[in-house]
Amino acid sequence: MRLAMAQISSGTDPAENLELVVSATERAAADGADLVVFPEATMCRFGVKLGPIAEPLDGPWADAVAGIAAQCGVSVVAGMFTPALSPVASLAPALSPVASLAPALSPVASLAPALSPVASLAPELSPRERVRNTLLVVTPDGRRAGYDKIHLYDAFGFAESRTVEAGSEPVIVTVADCRVGLATCYDIRFPRLFTALARAGADLIVVPTSWGAGPGKLRQWQTLATARALDATAFVAAVGQAEPSDPAVAESGAPTGIGHSQITDPFGSVVVAYDSEPRIEVHTVDPTVVGKARTALAVLENERDIAEPRLTL
Repeated sequence: MRLAMAQISSGTDPAENLELVVSATERAAADGADLVVFPEATMCRFGVKLGPIAEPLDGPWADAVAGIAAQCGVSVVAGMFTPALSPVASLAPALSPVASLAPALSPVASLAPALSPVASLAPELSPRERVRNTLLVVTPDGRRAGYDKIHLYDAFGFAESRTVEAGSEPVIVTVADCRVGLATCYDIRFPRLFTALARAGADLIVVPTSWGAGPGKLRQWQTLATARALDATAFVAAVGQAEPSDPAVAESGAPTGIGHSQITDPFGSVVVAYDSEPRIEVHTVDPTVVGKARTALAVLENERDIAEPRLTL
C-alpha cells in the first residue's frame, strides 16, 4: 500500500484548513498514494473554542473532504471535531453514529477508560460546547466512517476531558487490501488499544496527532511510536501536526504539534522520520511484513493473562 503522511499545521479557520487538505491530497494522489493521513485537529487546531466549530460526519466539512477523496481517487483520514452526544462525559459513552460502519470489535469494547478525575470535576457544559475528537475516514467510492478518541489528554496540565467527550469503540477500515486500525494522539500511550486492533486484524495502525511541546516530549513520542509497533507487530504511522510557525501558538500551552511524524515497521525499525516542518510524502507499506513479524515475534500469541499481584513479603 502507498501511504502518504501529510504533516501540516492547521489554523483556526476550517475553510482554510480544508484548502490544505485539498492541496496535500492532490499532491499525494499524483505520487500514487492509496491513503492520505492527516493529523489530529486538521479541521481546527487546539487552543480555541471547539464547540462552535464541530460538525457531524455528514456535515459540510466532512462532505468536502469526501469530495476531495472521490475526485483524487484516494482514501483520506483527517482529524475533525463532531458534536458530543451528551453535555457531560459518562462512564459508558454512547457509540458514534457511524459505529455501524466499522467491523464488529466486541472483544475490545471494554477498553473504554473510566471517567477521569479531571472530567468528573469539570462544570457541566451544554451539548454545543462539548465535542468529540473524531477521525474522519472517507474512501473514493463514498464510504465514510469515524473513530472517536478513547483516551483523552488529561496530562501535563491540559484537560481535554473538560470539553471533549470520550469515545468507546475501536475501529478498523480496509484500504487497498490493508486493514487499517485507528488511534489518536494520547491513545499512543495505551498499549492495549494497539494489541486489540492487531488481534482484530490490523496490519497498519495510523495515529493522527497534535502532540504537545515540552521537555522530553519529542523523545517520548518517538519511543511510544516504536513501542506500539512492537507491541502490535504492525506498522504504525504516527502523523503529527507540524510545529506552528507562530511562536505565540507554539508556546500557548495547547497541544498544537511538534511535527516528527514517523512510520515504524512491525520489527521496530523506523522506516521514515520527518523533522518539525510541514512535509507531505508517499511511502510504501508492505502488509506481508506483518505476517513475517508475527511468526518470528509472536508476542500476540505468547501473551498470557496476568493474575493480580500480591505483596508476599
